[in-house]
Amino acid sequence: MKQHINLHRNNKHKNGYNLKALSSEYLPLKPFVFENAYGNLSIDFSNPKAVKALNTALLFKDYNIRYWDFPDDNLCPPIPGRADYIHHLADFLKTKGITKGIRVLDVGTGASCIYPLLGQAEYQWTFVATDVDNMSLKWAQRIVAKNHLKDTIELRHQPEVDCILKHIVNTNELFTSSMCNPPFYKSEQEALEATQRKLKGLGKNSEEFTRNFSGKHNELWYKGGEKAFIHNYLFESMLHSKQFKWFTTLVSKKDLVRGIRVSLKKLGATEVNVINMGQGNKVSRFVAWTFN
Repeated sequence: MKQHINLHRNNKHKNGYNLKALSSEYLPLKPFVFENAYGNLSIDFSNPKAVKALNTALLFKDYNIRYWDFPDDNLCPPIPGRADYIHHLADFLKTKGITKGIRVLDVGTGASCIYPLLGQAEYQWTFVATDVDNMSLKWAQRIVAKNHLKDTIELRHQPEVDCILKHIVNTNELFTSSMCNPPFYKSEQEALEATQRKLKGLGKNSEEFTRNFSGKHNELWYKGGEKAFIHNYLFESMLHSKQFKWFTTLVSKKDLVRGIRVSLKKLGATEVNVINMGQGNKVSRFVAWTFN
């Protein structure tokens, strides 16, 4: 399998993954594995069922997650990249002298509940995970219950789609850090067009594109896109400044970082850090800020 370049040194998938071993340990993956034109084992990455089976196998084998299921119209997160955010955040907190008793707020956990699962498995962090979609939370709750994680992962419903921390963070409640993977697109149409371009690059036709498109409204788009979501988040973080040691968010568009720094300075943040993460042939990043 193609190697994942520059993943975090602690990432279990930094050297790629062995599909033969994975499909032997997690049998539902086996029907999706085939030998490609180069003689290597692979799966069809445009097939959402194959991708979901692969990521389920990774969780099963490497993180002891015995149950992980949710509807096909929810996004299936790629485990290697999600694990990288966890590992880089752990490193960052360590540089600040924080290694124990870590409690994290996961903004927009989705039906997969992926960050709490990985953070608990790798570092025994405790989580409060939020989402605006009740059905996603029901699936997440099932995952938490079936993996016996009720004592370490709490789920909360966000009743207002335009709010992020409001209604979620209780008075006098304290967190070590927040995590967030913001909706990227401004509209459903923009999300559909982006997926169509991606599948075209994989040599897939429009019929396959329509059938394979997945992701719910709150997972993919937000009025004003990533920029609007993040700046709303920045403002709300100021209102809860004393309840978090650190706030963090993924930022997919590098061009947004400068505006984030400017906004945080105006809001009174005392420190802002940009942590770059190498994933495959691209660089992703998260921004961490504090008011303390």
